[in-house]
Amino acid sequence: QVQLVQSGGGLVQPGGSPRLSCSASGIIFSGALMSWYRQGPGTEREWVGHTSPNGASSKYADSVKGRFTISRDNAKSAVYLQMNNLQPDDTAVYYCKKTDSGGIYWGRGTQVTVSS
Repeated sequence: QVQLVQSGGGLVQPGGSPRLSCSASGIIFSGALMSWYRQGPGTEREWVGHTSPNGASSKYADSVKGRFTISRDNAKSAVYLQMNNLQPDDTAVYYCKKTDSGGIYWGRGTQVTVSS
């Protein structure tokens, strides 16, 4: 049974640097492309970025490039989203997603609210 358990987030002040985590079970983690998405209030879910199965390469949306970093620890079956210099426009529910030969699966999401 696939599970993606997310943690982190919450209320963050502008300029803050929280880190989100996504821990996987029930999959061969080292074979999965791991992605992060977000959905802000009244908006569609948008791709934030992803990291390759071995973590050697990552890509990012222009809106977060240079501020967000995705990393993974295959030994721990976990992927992380380090977010720096958060702004109110970054307020959203953040989701991790796995993509592999078994299909896609989403985490349940974690709320990040950027406000002073």
